[in-house]
Amino acid sequence: MDARLRYSREELMADHAYARPHEEAGWRLHGGFDAEGTYISPRTLVRWPAVEAWRAALTSRGWPLIDASQRLLEGGIYPNFAQQKLLLQSGFGQTEWNSLTITGIIEARGKALAEFTAPDLQAIIVEDIAETACGHLNLGLLNAHGMDEGGDPALPGVGAHDAMWFAARDLVFGKDAYPVPVPPDSISRPIEAREMPQIPAPYEQLFKLLMDVLMIEVRAESGFSLHCAIFRDPEIFKDRAAADKAAELVERIRTDEAIHVAYLQAVVSELRSFTFRTEDGRQVPGTEVIDPVWAKMVEWHGRLEREAGRERSRAELERQILAARGEAGRELLARIDALEQAGAAAA
Repeated sequence: MDARLRYSREELMADHAYARPHEEAGWRLHGGFDAEGTYISPRTLVRWPAVEAWRAALTSRGWPLIDASQRLLEGGIYPNFAQQKLLLQSGFGQTEWNSLTITGIIEARGKALAEFTAPDLQAIIVEDIAETACGHLNLGLLNAHGMDEGGDPALPGVGAHDAMWFAARDLVFGKDAYPVPVPPDSISRPIEAREMPQIPAPYEQLFKLLMDVLMIEVRAESGFSLHCAIFRDPEIFKDRAAADKAAELVERIRTDEAIHVAYLQAVVSELRSFTFRTEDGRQVPGTEVIDPVWAKMVEWHGRLEREAGRERSRAELERQILAARGEAGRELLARIDALEQAGAAAA
């Protein structure tokens, strides 16, 4: 592991020397493959070693990394695998189509980070942050994240996660199988009144953004698992070559996203370890500023929004089925609900 703790923007944005480019389903995509055919994420030649070095340095100072695992999530994803399989085998592919499409659209919004500049953290942090992940947010970490999600503005025509989700969708359903759905305006925790009054508002907004994005990345993992399981089930999609390729694309996105969780986990954990200068001239521990809002972020993403999302998805599912089958669709809805109850009992 690289023991250095300071890196330039050029280093953090550097790519591996790919043996071949990443192209699938007619799309030019980011990343590439080594000589053995293993997929390698973009801009990770130095970024991964750097993140690992910052994480190790933090824990060596006696500060643990916050939990950023699936343990933060309560309840399962809806529709679950069994429900989605029943829907697909019953001729209702729109739920899976919509999920893949909306995910791609939302990923494209992440491109905003590619041109985002965070306020100067050193201005409110007592400790020197030059050798931390926080000290490198504007040296490539945020910009690389945005490019991973929505593409590098300097490379028009090369798709990122948005295009990879669309490519996976097109492989299993064909192009334009259903109308493009309207995505939600936001998947972030709703903005409340000031929750970090100790620090200036722009820093509070940044810290909430980082925590929000981290929890969104944590939630994404359950989606990766579900989509891969659906694509790999031989009873669902008969074109096995296309479905297996779609699963591979999702796995590559999953590989790319791992560094997002890793660096954001490091950043939020570092923030807890710092001492903040308040607007009234005091100094307060980072745990006092970060922990209460992080707890709310976990509660909203891990439980409240999952419960609300389940209700929205169930209502939309009922609308689709009854619109297609009329009241006869109630039988299918009952079978779908039973599969949820069975899954909950098994869990």
